[in-house]
Amino acid sequence: MKIKNFLALLLLIAAGNFAKAQQTKPLTKYVNPFIGTAPLNDPKVLGYALPKGWRSWAGLVYPGSSLPNAMVQLSPITAYGSGAGYQYEDSVIYGFTHTNKGHWNLCNIPLLPVSGTHEKFSSRFSHKRESAEPGYYSVYLQDYKVNVSLTSTLRCGYHRYAFDDNTGRQILFDLGKANNRVSAWHIEQVGNALQGYQEAGEGRIFFYATINTPIESLDNKEDGSKGGHALVRLSDKGNGPVDVKIALSYVSTTNAKQNLEQEIGAKSFDIIRKEASQKWEATLSKIKITGGTAKQKQLFYSSLYRSLLWPALRSDVNGEYTDVKNQVVKTDFNYYTIPSLWDTYRNKDVLLSLISPKITLDVIKSMKDMGDKTGFIPTFFHGDHAASSITGSYLRGIKDFDVKGTYKLLLRNANVEGGTRPFIKEYIEKGYISDNEVEKGEVETKGKAGVSKTLEYAYDDYSLAQLAKALGDTANYRILLARSKNYKNVFDKSVNFMRGRSAETGKFIKNFDPEHPYYEYMFREANAWQVSFYAPHDMNGLVALYGGKKKFEAKLDSLFTVPWNPNYIARNVETMVGQYCQGNQPDHEAPFAYYFVDKPWKSQEKIDYILNHLYGIGKEGLELSGMDDAGEMSAWYVFSSLGLYTLSATDPQYLVTVPLFDQVNWKTSTGKLLTIKHIGKGRKLSAIKVNGKTVAGYFVPHSLFTNGGMVEVITR
Repeated sequence: MKIKNFLALLLLIAAGNFAKAQQTKPLTKYVNPFIGTAPLNDPKVLGYALPKGWRSWAGLVYPGSSLPNAMVQLSPITAYGSGAGYQYEDSVIYGFTHTNKGHWNLCNIPLLPVSGTHEKFSSRFSHKRESAEPGYYSVYLQDYKVNVSLTSTLRCGYHRYAFDDNTGRQILFDLGKANNRVSAWHIEQVGNALQGYQEAGEGRIFFYATINTPIESLDNKEDGSKGGHALVRLSDKGNGPVDVKIALSYVSTTNAKQNLEQEIGAKSFDIIRKEASQKWEATLSKIKITGGTAKQKQLFYSSLYRSLLWPALRSDVNGEYTDVKNQVVKTDFNYYTIPSLWDTYRNKDVLLSLISPKITLDVIKSMKDMGDKTGFIPTFFHGDHAASSITGSYLRGIKDFDVKGTYKLLLRNANVEGGTRPFIKEYIEKGYISDNEVEKGEVETKGKAGVSKTLEYAYDDYSLAQLAKALGDTANYRILLARSKNYKNVFDKSVNFMRGRSAETGKFIKNFDPEHPYYEYMFREANAWQVSFYAPHDMNGLVALYGGKKKFEAKLDSLFTVPWNPNYIARNVETMVGQYCQGNQPDHEAPFAYYFVDKPWKSQEKIDYILNHLYGIGKEGLELSGMDDAGEMSAWYVFSSLGLYTLSATDPQYLVTVPLFDQVNWKTSTGKLLTIKHIGKGRKLSAIKVNGKTVAGYFVPHSLFTNGGMVEVITR
């Protein structure tokens, strides 16, 4: 008995220690930066068989080192011209580049440690000798016999090259290459440092690099040309690894040097790596989850990590940046790139504002600066969704910017032709944007994307109306709110679809196949099914447009059940659940639409299927169902898995769904604690309580993030 009791005690202690270890495991260890780097090939998931030579536009993410919203993303490149430069199925690395987004651009300032003589520069590698975590990446280059370790700060990269043989060591500055066309480059030696620039895409990017090993020579081949490169030959002296510290600047090499001195200086590789890890741990720790499977935890923290990488910093430690007019400006805020607004306004921009409100504030100031110098607040790709992102941020309490000046620019966006909103004159006059009718539309048929623009402008009008209301501009509030109903003008009640209208007659376009996807004819990267449930600001009005709840529900059922035609192939329009497309943004609100016919459990079925079957899939668990699009796909997972969704990102409220986790503890930016508890074993929502009181409806207010509180999601 004594032995049995002793063994039981040991087991109890072991279980307690295990539980404690589980609780204290760093959250960075749950992040897998390789998720999203593998291609999605399964026709059953894609909706069609990939044509020969196609790689699906799924994931398009990079595994390298970056801090949140940093200037530097230091990552391997296996294919120039690819989405993010890195493709998991590849076996050769061409270099390590210092900028990234995942939109076929950037990948600037490539470096590669090499040895021996060369005809071409590249090395084979194996995933068995490759690893990554937030703020760190490592790989062994087989052909050059060198172990590469990378870490980074906001504006600097830190390379460590451990050569097996310390003779004949060289570093390639492959400055003629990037994902954008390189128009010029230059490099020069200054003592035992190197400085120069590369001009491609975004303009001139300057660098300053120091090396801890003496430089024997700098050999330039075709200096400044697209096919040229520079080769740095190092001394054979010394037995330790080669350390390369390199800083970027969009202003000058002098600023790059200052960035390097202030952010790295004399710090060792291990210290910089530790600081990067600590920064990510502090960021990820703002949301702590209990329950869920190991995979769900991995996907959650990997998605949260991905959500916080873009937009990217563009100003230096001294406050200088190069503005939209190519002038050097100095300011007291951090200057950032334009957010990927067409993708990210739906959810990711809100998530960033909740996690890092100071960054969101500076992003707004940056967009205002661009607007001051061009006359319009900028957008990305399509729509005018700065209206949603800025208004939503303001209504959530981010107000320390020139609100009236920003509002004035957004009004110009909404009313003046030639700026952010193409065809705005037609939209105002007619209440919709038309398309030129064609006999037989193809995926690539050119057009105005009139339906998509009308729907998006209507939502943008609603968003701006809320800012007008908050600022007391009653006249513009009424005008914009009336325009927000324009989505109804492209709804054809005879077929219950959003449908293009003819530029010649104003009537609905005759040759109409609701299943056919287009890039810009009537619809933007979508078909009629995928845009016909988009009115996030007026869902009750949309339901009425369909003829009431029963008809709307039946149509919504069909969205998820009508089979995708495998002959309809359009990149971006991929990963189908019936006609619903999770692989692209235009219908990402649709799974939540059952709430508006009082059938939240039907939404939950769709949400759970997407969360559990379309993220982290494939043989290695590294495939995503579509482009991550600067974090939008990841942010969809974050919010949906936590049980809150930003159905209308403008509005300071959140639609409650059933979380994947038993409990969520969210430390808000005000230092309060928001707790979300799932009570019950089922997945069917039966009640929502806020601070112990049952709420009517399905939304909870943003004040929970200001004051803290408890949300109980009760299921059966």
